[in-house]
Amino acid sequence: MDGQLDRRAELSEFLRTRRARLKPEDVGLPSFGRHRRVPGLRREELAQLAGVSVAYYTRLEQGNGRNVSAEVLDAIARALRLSDAEQAHLTHLAKPKQQRRRASAARAQQPVRVALLQLLESIDTVPAYVTGRRSEILAWNRMAAALFGDWGRLPAEERNWARLVFLNPDYRDLFVDWDQKAYDMVSFLRMDAGRHPDDPRLSALVGELSVKSEEFRRLWATHDVKEKSHGVKRMRHPLVGDLMLSFETFRLVDDDEQAFVTYHAEPGSPSAEGLRLLASWGADAARTGTGTGTPAS
Repeated sequence: MDGQLDRRAELSEFLRTRRARLKPEDVGLPSFGRHRRVPGLRREELAQLAGVSVAYYTRLEQGNGRNVSAEVLDAIARALRLSDAEQAHLTHLAKPKQQRRRASAARAQQPVRVALLQLLESIDTVPAYVTGRRSEILAWNRMAAALFGDWGRLPAEERNWARLVFLNPDYRDLFVDWDQKAYDMVSFLRMDAGRHPDDPRLSALVGELSVKSEEFRRLWATHDVKEKSHGVKRMRHPLVGDLMLSFETFRLVDDDEQAFVTYHAEPGSPSAEGLRLLASWGADAARTGTGTGTPAS
């Protein structure tokens, strides 16, 4: 894959796949049974629902988002019944920011504030880490290392959630619902690609994973996007067994491309006891690292 993703192609495929998943009866239109030649809605049906001309919508679905208004995008999003994340993705693809910072898009380092690193160090009972662009793992505490593995022993380029989920077999064993984790991971990367289609490092990551993982290639082709700020993950840790952990994701106000993520267990639960055991083990066996490749002291 070359240095950047094709924004026009991304826009075209995203609209086409969203249209294909809607059935006429979903939006109150007659289906005409077996006489339909295409899955989902026809372009003219979608245009009618959105209140735009067929020619206008066709140009947009062919990847030409030039001069499209926010009002038209909103109407199309409603007609396609897009989620908030999907509507944001559509806007990123159709109306990319004019002041895109190419240097920051390609930069290798995403520095984490010293105060945030100190906060990670101070949390000794809850796994926590900081992620950045392209699902890169930038910093973590000892409990995260005890739960997910010692990321400090990995080369910096391998400290990436997408690479770990799809290319490291240990993570298939760790996540009980690995299929859902994989789907979420690809959906997050799709959102990132919509925001930064000119990021060569993201394009290289997508290309690598597409070559090395059939599951990634299949999921990437769905063009699904989502953002998930909280939820529950079931894990099967090799030392403490089954864990049911709630996660929370906090986007940094001054840098929304970085997120602070924590995992915790219900007080008094077997999972809480499992984390307590991990804490006693991890204090000796795990190291705290940073995205620069230098373990924190």
